[in-house]
Amino acid sequence: MANAIALVRPAAPPQPTHGNTTDPETLRLHGLAENALATALHCLRAVDCNPTRLRLATARAVRAATLLKRASEAANLAGEVQA
Repeated sequence: MANAIALVRPAAPPQPTHGNTTDPETLRLHGLAENALATALHCLRAVDCNPTRLRLATARAVRAATLLKRASEAANLAGEVQA
């Protein structure tokens, strides 16, 4: 019985998914960017990735980049207000 393998490991500390921000606008934009990226990947990974799906994936990726830029600006503004 000395060779038993532990089936439980210690829990990892929780990792924040949105940094330390609590600004609602930053969180909203972050979520929208994640959704746009997920849609782009979904279109690219489709078995029948035709030109129409490729155009949609490109549009969603561009939308995600715009949302990420806006989220970054919102986070910077929120940081200035808190400082």
